[in-house]
Amino acid sequence: MKALRASFTECNGRERAIELLDSGSYKELLGPFDGFESPHLETQGIVPQSDDGVTVAKGTLNTQPAVVISMEGDFQGGGIGEISGAKIAGALERALIDCEAGVMTVPIFVFDTGGVRLQEANYGLLAIAEIGAAIVALRRYVPVIGVIPGKIGAFGGMSITAGLCSALIMTREGRLGLNGPEVIEQEAGIREFDSQDRQLIWRTVGGEQRTASGFADMLAEDDVEAIKEAVTSVIKGEITLYPRTEQVERYQTFLWLVNPLQRLSSEEVRELWSRSEKAVQDEAEVVLDSYKSTSRGKTWFDLLRGDAEEISDIPSVRVADSMIGDKKVRYIAVVPDTHNRFPRSRRGEVGLEEGWSIAKFVREAIELDQEDEKRVIVAIVDVPSQAYGYHEEMLGIHQACAAAVDAYASARLAGHPVISFIPGKAISGAFLAHGMQANRLIALHDPKVNVHVMSKQSAARITQRSLDELEKATKKVPAMAYDIDSFEKLGALFSVVDGVEADAPGEKDRDVIYMEIQRAVEDVQMNGSTDLSVRLSSSYARTVGRPASILVRRKLNEQWS
Repeated sequence: MKALRASFTECNGRERAIELLDSGSYKELLGPFDGFESPHLETQGIVPQSDDGVTVAKGTLNTQPAVVISMEGDFQGGGIGEISGAKIAGALERALIDCEAGVMTVPIFVFDTGGVRLQEANYGLLAIAEIGAAIVALRRYVPVIGVIPGKIGAFGGMSITAGLCSALIMTREGRLGLNGPEVIEQEAGIREFDSQDRQLIWRTVGGEQRTASGFADMLAEDDVEAIKEAVTSVIKGEITLYPRTEQVERYQTFLWLVNPLQRLSSEEVRELWSRSEKAVQDEAEVVLDSYKSTSRGKTWFDLLRGDAEEISDIPSVRVADSMIGDKKVRYIAVVPDTHNRFPRSRRGEVGLEEGWSIAKFVREAIELDQEDEKRVIVAIVDVPSQAYGYHEEMLGIHQACAAAVDAYASARLAGHPVISFIPGKAISGAFLAHGMQANRLIALHDPKVNVHVMSKQSAARITQRSLDELEKATKKVPAMAYDIDSFEKLGALFSVVDGVEADAPGEKDRDVIYMEIQRAVEDVQMNGSTDLSVRLSSSYARTVGRPASILVRRKLNEQWS
């Protein structure tokens, strides 16, 4: 008699974790009776949940030590806030300590999340950066496995997290994309993406399409045993793992085959992905000075590089090798390109080609310096957002951003001082991809320097607030504000630089930033750490910015053994 299937999708977040682990091995960490609620929701009229929507459980899977991180989509859409983000990052950091000590603990994500919880905005942004940093470090020891079973799926910054996984398992009901359908419609219009068209959504970001077009590894039935078998096959090494984030040439070739001016069908994308394995990309001449860019990022890139030659491969990602004193420096900036092949990326957004280009040039620096002094890598951050569009989702903008995240994190782990200099906007997935993996963050003290997870208009729509209500909420929760003074209070910045002309800087301004970069590099080298833990040890973080994040990690450490 054929056994009845037990749906994995229909389980809640905690039930999914229980089902994955061996019977009798399940040990939940910081569970609901520990009472770790978000301290930021009640002031906004939202009832918190005592596990903050994330279940973290240690145990074994077929006797292999594992930690399951399962998100509860029924609480705040699975959004990541300060407590839930700290639980995830803290669990991964503990798993890394285990691995370094010889106890190979495999992390298993069960995604059911819309990304950053907008009511906690920059707390979620910081947490997702720390989660990504831990995944890249862990992949050197064990596979990091992601499961996207259905209901919500994996969106926003957590889609970038999914893109960092060693292996990704989806059901047909699973969905994976950086920008949710409603956000694309808000930012780009209904002609670009109709958020009410269910079939369009499945054809673009559904599990079957993602697996067939190179963005997931396995398509599993919605069945508890089928999911467990798929996860076990990864742990046992039964499938070959080559992280997508490291396949830069393949994905750049994939994009090169695309004509962005013709709306691609899901079948055409699958066919292009298949062709990309053997296609050879033509060497095209890069014309960098075909227009005058007025972005702050471009202005500062030109000023800081001086007369150093550019080595860019696309006009929207500027790269140059120069010197500060006796130190080699590679500058990378994303800038507007009015002739960008992908129209949704013409105003300085981090799009498909931008993410992969960043990854290429960061990885090139790692390769060049393997046997040499590690050059400083400076990300010049002036990015209004990631690109929003149909092609962007269909062709995997989440994976392009993940590739950039992985490259910067890998450079940091390899000993390169990675410094972010923020003279302009640092918004959403664009900032996660270009800047947030740096050892140190330097920002100008200027009203046009903004840090956030979404434009104000989209944030108001998604949280069902007016712009006025949104502004009032930022007064109660600094992490929801856009200004650099509020972001500084969270404790992640190395420095905020005053007295610099941001829009039209001169040599004196340049020299101030040179000195600040040198100071940051010296701090990195003196500290010796290659992770992001410094963001939790600053005076701001310890006192007003992130005491809850610190407490969560301390309690996790106590309960881990």
